[in-house]
Amino acid sequence: MNEVETRIVAIVTELLERSDREDLTVTLESRLHGDDGLGLDSLQTAELSAILEDELGTDPFGAGLLPETVGEVVAFYADQAAASA
Repeated sequence: MNEVETRIVAIVTELLERSDREDLTVTLESRLHGDDGLGLDSLQTAELSAILEDELGTDPFGAGLLPETVGEVVAFYADQAAASA
């Protein structure tokens, strides 16, 4: 994992821990929503968006995207890095 991937996984893990769901393992394949994934609700998704914006300067939700997995969130930042290179 690169630095951005590691940080995003850590952010999502910390968000889950604050919601007393530390038993869930966060991977790039983890679905953000639904019973078959991490089960983030709309408030937690908004919190994730705000944290990503604060820490990384932008976020996929604010850009109008609706990522379904942690990997899709990571891909957003990879695309941002490639566009600015």
